[in-house]
Amino acid sequence: MKINFLFSVFLCAFLMVAGQLALAGHGNQKITAGWVENVIFESGQTRLRAKLDTGAKTSSIHAENVKRFERDGQTWVRFTLPESYKKNDKERQVVERPLVRTVLIKRHKMESAKRSVVELSFCMYGHYYTTEFTLANRSNYIYPVLLGRQFLSNNVLVDSSDKHVHSPMLKELVCSPELAGEPGEK
Repeated sequence: MKINFLFSVFLCAFLMVAGQLALAGHGNQKITAGWVENVIFESGQTRLRAKLDTGAKTSSIHAENVKRFERDGQTWVRFTLPESYKKNDKERQVVERPLVRTVLIKRHKMESAKRSVVELSFCMYGHYYTTEFTLANRSNYIYPVLLGRQFLSNNVLVDSSDKHVHSPMLKELVCSPELAGEPGEK
């Protein structure tokens, strides 16, 4: 009886370790973050506050002066990012990115809105990520960035009881592709 118990404990421990190693080997390590975190966009090192929203499918960013244009036969989008929360970073960045797609956003008791979708790169928790963002007018919202499920599901576990878990790590960080790799691979 004692041997069966010890064998069961050993087997459970072995399976747990094997499962963790299998996850680690496939790049599925996720960071745990609060429901609000600071992020740095590679474009101009713009520092913004982001709400991590498991109820939203796609990530979204406040963008002004959104204009489509043609470059080398492809549709591109030019837009202005919001002002950085950092007091000495008051210069707003104008960004140009290829249009990935256009989405139709259904709005409660309002007409649906067409939004441009672009890929943007940003850093959070010392990791470099690239994901799709809809360009939206978020001026009526507290947070200019919303990170949705398409990004979160592969990269982040959200602790709804906490916020700014990783924000202090960004104080002197320069966001660049050199921070790419696990976690945060596409």
